[in-house]
Amino acid sequence: MNSSSLAAWLARRNVHYGWVVVGTTFLTMLVTAGAVGAPGVLMLPLQKEFGWQTAEISSALGVRFMLFGLMAPFAAVLINRYGMRRVVLSALALIVSGLLLSLAMTQVWQLVLLWGVVIGLGTGMTALVLGVTVATRWFATRRGLVTGLLTASSATGQLVFLPLLAHVSEQFGWRSAIVMVCSALGVATVAMLALMRDRPSDVGLAPFGQEEAPAPAAPSPGIGLITAWYALRDASRTGVFWVLFATFFICGASTNGLIQTHFVPLCADFGLPAVGAAGVLAAMGMFDIAGTIASGWLSDRYDNRWLLFWYYGLRGLSLLYLPFTGFTFYGLSLFAMFYGLDWIATVPPTVKLTVARFGRERANLVFGWIFAGHQMGAAFAAFGAGLSRTVLSSYLPAFFISGALCLVAAALIITIGQRDRGGEAVRPTPAPARA
Repeated sequence: MNSSSLAAWLARRNVHYGWVVVGTTFLTMLVTAGAVGAPGVLMLPLQKEFGWQTAEISSALGVRFMLFGLMAPFAAVLINRYGMRRVVLSALALIVSGLLLSLAMTQVWQLVLLWGVVIGLGTGMTALVLGVTVATRWFATRRGLVTGLLTASSATGQLVFLPLLAHVSEQFGWRSAIVMVCSALGVATVAMLALMRDRPSDVGLAPFGQEEAPAPAAPSPGIGLITAWYALRDASRTGVFWVLFATFFICGASTNGLIQTHFVPLCADFGLPAVGAAGVLAAMGMFDIAGTIASGWLSDRYDNRWLLFWYYGLRGLSLLYLPFTGFTFYGLSLFAMFYGLDWIATVPPTVKLTVARFGRERANLVFGWIFAGHQMGAAFAAFGAGLSRTVLSSYLPAFFISGALCLVAAALIITIGQRDRGGEAVRPTPAPARA
């Protein structure tokens, strides 16, 4: 059954094919989240086998986070030009290549090249921009909910993969864990080939919640990577962009770069084994699934500035509380609940503010640059926390700094004016005419 026949079959049962696209995207983002999160679990086995210092491994992860974010606006351009399916399939092939080649690495520069550059570029092409594109193209309503669902895939990836990766690595070695991730990426590739379509018009439908199907959109041959720079030029003239960029920088510095990368080694410093620490991460993922989906629902109904104020404020307080948990079961469970509920709950309100301020057509491009700020923050925290552990023999200064930055973000987001909550989109400046 091809996608058009499946879409018609589902339509007769009042099910929009957009939900199939959401499911396929969810699976893809879930398994790539496993690839992104794996190094945090495998850091200790790498140190044990090769004798690499925390700062050395963190430098590779910092490169990965940086490229993961910087690829986002260009991934949006590639998606707009070549379609989601082609771009995602290319990304999955790149990630699998980097992981398989890493099975034979023996030097730090190989770690930087494969886990930093290759996997950073590949995962950057399947980052949150993909979810934003699906939500804006396939859904005229329920965009906040869809964004929350797809954002939650990262948390689900941790919930599914990290404890399993920690167990497999402990029992059979880190290479076996890598092979397991590659197998999951293969499953996502098959699903993407069979089910993903770029636009509702490809299967003869209108976006969910819209009565009439728009005319099929053909990518313009004149669109190139320079389009991402035009989007940045126009967006950077507004204060809203810089507030969203700065707060998302802090978001990355307090999530991916810090907790996802260094939480397991931090717990090891306090006597908690890797499998137990990965279990706490899984609990965070469980709470974040609920928190992010709820955030998407709330972002369709309430002032997104105040949602972000509470998300950043509560996250900051939870990070400041972490060193005082004593790393006991009760203390870490309490941390996992409060921190997990808003791990990436910040994404749906940030996307909604971006769409409201910069328009539906340019949302994925502008959000790509905002997401680049997120990953710059992640790279900053990944390297900074590793450096703190190497130089000061403690991760705790990095966690205190990150918590304080979250409180700054909470105050900063309120500076977005009331008129910017859903005002007119920024009108793009025309690109210079070609000679």
